[in-house]
Amino acid sequence: MKNMKIDAHQHFWKYTPETHPWITDDLAVIKKDFFPEDLEKELKKTGFDGCISVQASQTLEENDFLLGLAKSNKFIKGVVGWVDLQSPEVEDQLYKYANEKKFVGVRHVVQDEPDDNFLLRENFLKGVNQLHRFDLTYDILTFPKHLKVASKFVSKFPDQKFVLDHISKPFIKDGKISPWDEDIKELSKFENVSCKLSGMVTEANWNNWTKSDFKPYLDTILEAFGTERLMIGSDWPVCKLSGDYEEVMEIVTDYIGSLSKLEQKQILGENAIEFYGLS
Repeated sequence: MKNMKIDAHQHFWKYTPETHPWITDDLAVIKKDFFPEDLEKELKKTGFDGCISVQASQTLEENDFLLGLAKSNKFIKGVVGWVDLQSPEVEDQLYKYANEKKFVGVRHVVQDEPDDNFLLRENFLKGVNQLHRFDLTYDILTFPKHLKVASKFVSKFPDQKFVLDHISKPFIKDGKISPWDEDIKELSKFENVSCKLSGMVTEANWNNWTKSDFKPYLDTILEAFGTERLMIGSDWPVCKLSGDYEEVMEIVTDYIGSLSKLEQKQILGENAIEFYGLS
């Protein structure tokens, strides 16, 4: 497992308007089913050995769907699912899924919550407080406006493993970096927080980006988190809105090409293996 290259962030779904209301008509290219056989071809082509599959719907059924795919596809190394962290029954939900070997973490789509302080809600904090007991990670999905709140949030759980998805979706299209960069540096001071180099192309100009557009943001993230707390992710198939799998992954692989072989291995797989406890 040690030398494996892992795509730390992708999704599968059987599309229905009810379960995926966020996939609107202007996202037509991803308004269809995406299954393991579709991704496996991309992984092989780019030399990746496996992936972490992340929830795209906030239901318990989503966990069962992804775990079912993981059982029949060895290259799916882990599942980041969803439980209702605000529910009084969260412990029962965690008991059920924590016994599944490939269930490695939990995510909530905080970016879609109307309350910008959602991460600090008392019931949500109670739920997150349970995760460490079950040896589960938590993926933080936020916009730049949430980063200050995210720092307050993670400060409450020094023993919990967190990872920031999609570098918190900065305004790459507009070339805007502040105050995102300052807030990222504050969040990175918490050593239990890692970061995924993922989801960047959909924050850029979909039809007209170049690799240089991402450099200021990648420079900030590398300086803040170091190579020990970064992991590559495709955000496939969402990335297809702005680029194909290979060119999306090349944004990061090209950027880290000047780093040492050890540092590249960390970002391309070793950090994800350690963070998610893959075996």
